[in-house]
Amino acid sequence: MNNKELHNPEEDQHQLESDWIFCPICGNKLPNVQNLRFCIKCGMNIKFIKENKKLPPTNTLNPYKSTSQYPLNQYSYEVLELPKITDEQLIGPDKPELWSSMTSIALPLGAFLFMNFILGGFFALLTYASLDINTIFELTSNPYFISFISLFELIFILFPVLYIRKYLQNPTIKNRLIFLGFTSRGFDRKKLVKEILIGLSFAFVGVLMVFLVSFFTEEIIAYIFSIPEIQDNNLTTGFLPMDIPSLIVLSIIMILIIGTSEEILFRGFMQKGLERSLGSKMGILLTAFLFSMIHVLGFLFIALDSPLVILISFLLSFFPYFSISIMLGLMYHWRKENLIAVVITHGVYDVLTITLAFFLYGIF
Repeated sequence: MNNKELHNPEEDQHQLESDWIFCPICGNKLPNVQNLRFCIKCGMNIKFIKENKKLPPTNTLNPYKSTSQYPLNQYSYEVLELPKITDEQLIGPDKPELWSSMTSIALPLGAFLFMNFILGGFFALLTYASLDINTIFELTSNPYFISFISLFELIFILFPVLYIRKYLQNPTIKNRLIFLGFTSRGFDRKKLVKEILIGLSFAFVGVLMVFLVSFFTEEIIAYIFSIPEIQDNNLTTGFLPMDIPSLIVLSIIMILIIGTSEEILFRGFMQKGLERSLGSKMGILLTAFLFSMIHVLGFLFIALDSPLVILISFLLSFFPYFSISIMLGLMYHWRKENLIAVVITHGVYDVLTITLAFFLYGIF
């Protein structure tokens, strides 16, 4: 009998005790597995190095991984690549690893800056064409014009749709939207009606919640700063429709464009990525914070009388936005990363807000 076939328990025990804790090539911690052959991080043939005290030739590499040149010496090493997401994995309980938390934040912020850059150029052209401040002011106060420039928010859909192409095995536009959560796939008629009703119900809940948050925020600020009465500086009153037709047009834009584009960008892309990399709680909170900050940046420039006025205007605007964004984030998590109910809640909430303001401020 061949001596190599003899089983020696003492040698097995010695081998187990001498197993390495870390890969000598990439430094990754190795699993506690007896006779581990390959590093699960870089694919290096650990067994070969132990037995031969040297790096392995390329023909001993792990055949189940693709190879690329490792920067050490001239040898080829396997690089573990994330598998692309198949059509069956676009929705479901599985949550594959996605883009980093930095990308989750940077891409939406980049989309926001790019949109404002385009809008800035557009307004610069208007100013150059008319050279009349009063004409520009009247134009920008027109609700139909506001509905038109709201179309620029489609940029919020463009950025994530283009980016996630590399993660999908079949990167059609339909599959990209499905992966971002904007889909009815997997819903029969009954379930689809349920999502719509959930979205409508939470839109009314959101209006009530924001009203209460605004009320208590005003009361707390008035108490802290000893202000007898706080005037509402909300910019919504400056963008109110002039009549029923303009109210209808603006409402359609809010549901189809604003609610949809912002939820695809912030919940479908940002929160999805942050939840995978930082956890659900941190993902929801960080998304809500950034969503709120982006929406209230304009409030920092509407009243430059004093730092106190700026601070109060900011606080009065931030907390209502933060509360509704937290609610939308929780809904997105609850609905298993599907945006149907969330988009409806966002759009209908916006419509209810301008409709209530339209009547409360005595347009008629």
